[in-house]
Amino acid sequence: MRFGRTMRAIVAAEGSTGMRILVVDDATDSRELTEAALASAGYTDVVTAGSAWDAMKVLDIGRTADDTTGADLVLLDIVMPEMDGIEACARIRADRRYADIPIIMVTSLDDMGALANAFVAGANDYIIKPINRIELAARVRSALKVKAELERRQARERELLTFLSTWGDRRANLWIDEATGLFVGEIAEAYITAGAEHAHDDVVSVIALELDRFDAYRAAHGEAAGQDMLARVARAVRGIAGTVGIIPAAYRNGMIVLVAPDLDATAARQLGETLCTTVSRMRLSNAASTAADRVTASVAAVTGHVRRGVDRICLLTQAIAKVQDVIAAGGNRVLALSV
Repeated sequence: MRFGRTMRAIVAAEGSTGMRILVVDDATDSRELTEAALASAGYTDVVTAGSAWDAMKVLDIGRTADDTTGADLVLLDIVMPEMDGIEACARIRADRRYADIPIIMVTSLDDMGALANAFVAGANDYIIKPINRIELAARVRSALKVKAELERRQARERELLTFLSTWGDRRANLWIDEATGLFVGEIAEAYITAGAEHAHDDVVSVIALELDRFDAYRAAHGEAAGQDMLARVARAVRGIAGTVGIIPAAYRNGMIVLVAPDLDATAARQLGETLCTTVSRMRLSNAASTAADRVTASVAAVTGHVRRGVDRICLLTQAIAKVQDVIAAGGNRVLALSV
């Protein structure tokens, strides 16, 4: 049984992703049909394996090397001799290098009962034989999109951790705002400034949120009540901004800022609307509010293509300035703009 890169030249189609796909199937005809379907969808880097054991060799399962270039996605037949697809799936998933690799099981209607075990073993999705080219392309595209997004978020997390590690001369407790549990506003500013050093026409969004009539609420109910309200709102913000790569921070005046690298204008507006709606639905009483009988928030989302360091700083200053305009206009709404 052979394994490795196919010897047949594949003509690159429009929109090739550059990601490597491993097709594992003991039937030669099935492998070739799948490979042809992937080629027609624009996937030019396809590796094939005629057995689960061959797939283990392609992926280098059992080794301790950190290299994960074996594949970015696996199409894995369930029914194979010696080692079936379910066992192969479990072995792949057990290798820490492939903990997040998308695995799509390939099955016939007669094998549907085995799918439950495949998902327990770590499969992400499945497709039924005979394979439909359109369905295959859609499922592969979706799986690779999720993988790329996860890798982007993990890269942002590493970037943030690296950035924070350079603050070694500061105590860690100075990074966190006691009232909200979020990073202090200065962290957001420093993170933006650090990112500006290697900006290459990146898309960045900065979202500023401020509670409407918050000063009046604190004056009426006291500082402790105001801090408690901020803490409850901050918990909701952390839940929404839990996506790795979105950096939430709080200023001492109660303003919350989210720095969102790679978030386009449409997504930034949607995030802003979600924040605004979430605060309103918390139904925290605020008799001082002019927009409603409960706590509401004003949100400004500013998105731009940054080419220079000053561009990123401008996004932050504009978001902070624009949220004041929203408050002055009555609050409880979202202003989104691209610059």
